[in-house]
This record gives sequence, C-alpha cells and structure tokens, in this order.
Amino acid sequence: MPEMMKCFVMHGIGKVGVMEKPVPRPGPSDAIIRTTAALICTSDTHTVAGAIGDRHGLTLGHEAVGVIHELGELAAASGLFRIGQRVAVNAITPCYACDNCQRGYPSQCGGMLGGWKFANLKDGSFAEYFHVNNAVANLAPIPDGLTDEQAAYCCDMLSTGFVAAEFANIPIGGSVAIFSQGPVGMMATVGARLRGAGLVIGIETMPNRIALAKKYGCDVIVDYTKEDPVEAILKLTEGKGVDSAIEALGSAKTFAACVSATRPGGTISNIGYHGDGDSVPIPREAWGVGMSDKTIRTALCPGGSERMGRLLRLIETGRVDPLALTTHRFPFKDIEKAFRMMQTKEDGMIKPLISFE
Repeated sequence: MPEMMKCFVMHGIGKVGVMEKPVPRPGPSDAIIRTTAALICTSDTHTVAGAIGDRHGLTLGHEAVGVIHELGELAAASGLFRIGQRVAVNAITPCYACDNCQRGYPSQCGGMLGGWKFANLKDGSFAEYFHVNNAVANLAPIPDGLTDEQAAYCCDMLSTGFVAAEFANIPIGGSVAIFSQGPVGMMATVGARLRGAGLVIGIETMPNRIALAKKYGCDVIVDYTKEDPVEAILKLTEGKGVDSAIEALGSAKTFAACVSATRPGGTISNIGYHGDGDSVPIPREAWGVGMSDKTIRTALCPGGSERMGRLLRLIETGRVDPLALTTHRFPFKDIEKAFRMMQTKEDGMIKPLISFE
C-alpha cells in the first residue's frame, strides 16, 4: 500500500503547484479512490483567483473518476461496492443526514455551499488518491460500456447543466436563452432540449464554442460582441421575452440581461459561479419594480449516487455525448500546464482531460 501521493494544490491566491501528501485513509463510512481520470473546471481557476478566500496546500479538483482503493468498514459491510470497482464521484458529496439534507437541499449540506467539499472544505481530487465521505450515498458505479472520460462529465458538467434546465421551468415548446456556451452552458442547452424547449437561444462569441453549441441544440446563436443580446432576444420572441433564461457564466452583467430578457411570469435559473464583486444587481424596471412574477432559482450541482446513475444512463442510451467538450488531453505530470491554459482559455480550450494512468 503506498504511503505518499502526488497532488496538485493551491499554495495561495494565484499560486499552484504539485506536492506530496500522505495517502488518505477512510473513516468507517468512507472510501478512498485511486484516480484514473479528471477534468479541470473553470471553477478551479476561480478558486485559485481567491473567489472563496485564501487557501494554502489545499488539493484542487472536483471532477474525477477512478477505482475503489479502500473502503471503511461500514461502507464495505453494505455489500454495494468492492475494491477495484470503477466509480464516479459527483463534485458535491452530501452527508444526507444534516438538517439541510433532510430538508431537501443536500447541496447545502451542513450550511451554505457545504455539500461542495472537494477543494473547498477538504482536499479535492487532483491527486493520485482522494477521499470520499459517506461512500454508499456518493459512489456511482460506472457501467462497463462507458469510458472513464465519459463518466467524468457526470461529476459536474451534466449535473450542473441539467439542473439549470430542470430549475428553469421550461414549458413544452417554450423558449429559453442560455447566456454563455461554455461546457456547463452547452450541457444546459442539452438539458433544455431534453426538457422540451421549442426555441433555444445561445449567447456566445467564440467560434469553436458557437459550432459546438449548434451541435448540442442551439437553434439561434446571438454574438454579444455584435449585437445587444437582450434586444436580439426580444426581437426573436416578438417582443415578449423568453419563458426561461439560464445564467451559466457567473457575471453580474449577464445575470441582469437574463432578468431583462425573461417575460413576466418566467424563470431565471442561475448556475453561474459569481466569483467577483460584493453584489449581483437586478435591473429594477425589468424586474417590474419587484412585481413582475419573475422567479429566480439558483442551484449548486446536485450530487448523490442516484442522480449520477441517471446521468450515466443518459450517456449510455445516446441522449447526450459530452466527449466533444474535451479539446485537450494531458498526463497528470503536465497538470500545471493544463491549468494555466484553462485560466486563459489558450488554444481554444474548452475542457482538458487529465489522465492518471
């Protein structure tokens, strides 16, 4: 059994690097996973920029799959898992026992954003081994027909993108505008299609993302560098506005545009990570001075093995193919280079896959 492992960590705001740490050990209900594949998320770059405060020696990463290396005695006694089994782990790993979990808000486990443990409350998964709390509830077996790369997309991109569509209250045949066609925005596009949207409007300017957004189901793309997106959306909807707007960027400006582009009685669904500023303004008049019947929903990537199983099934049955999002591949030894490229989106990077084998 190895005693030490390599990890990719945050050394302070703006500083990252590789270091060695002891291989973690599981508590009675936990598991240790030997990492085989991981994806870098823009959220990781926000964290390093200081969006959730300073961190020193914190292992980054929250989108990873692997094989079970060790099980705690209670997790093993469940009989549901075995050493060497391939599993995926959602970015959010609730306890399913606290007040917020029992109230139906497991992503807020233990407190605000508390279900987000990886690279927030504890070491993340950019390591040769990583710890998973409450293993029975948070490990999802990977079907034999799926690759590790496919399964890794269920850890965050599919779960977050799809909850944006789930919370957007899109009527069958209705209209939806999705602000930003990054990886999670594109999965929101897929989710909107699966939920029955009749008109999907994507807001994006990068040519490679525009091409992929069309592949994933956008009917119309509005390039915000060429025209005002709210005006374009109103024109496309005969002045009414969309039934639903999804904020998938994390920008105060795009959030305000979502409110302005949504018709009375519609829904604004926010999944963007707002990493800057002290507040997110709501345009007063477009909000009907507080009386427009517009609903604002927010969500943090839903976790748990049951949801993960459903997401994996969607890939198995061909409802979604996330692999087009992978634009770059790196071995773990080159993760710092991959991370720096993700910070700047160099070379048209959308999602980089990190291989640990």
